[in-house]
Amino acid sequence: MNATDIITRRTLYAHSRVIVKTICYRIFMFLITAIIALVVTGSLAEALSIGVATNLLKTLTYYGYEQLWAHISWGIN
Repeated sequence: MNATDIITRRTLYAHSRVIVKTICYRIFMFLITAIIALVVTGSLAEALSIGVATNLLKTLTYYGYEQLWAHISWGIN
């Protein structure tokens, strides 16, 4: 395996890692959002709707944020 192959594999691994982290984090945040919405609204249907809507948007935002920081070298030795 040459240096280019290693760099390519690391890049693919980094993107895969960000995607898996994003999915796991959003599932956790969906549960928190839905529970809070259920307590506030008293409606399971509304709570699930709020949870889904907010977390779809936040998932895309989080992924973009992670990608932005992947290109910032500040704080990395």
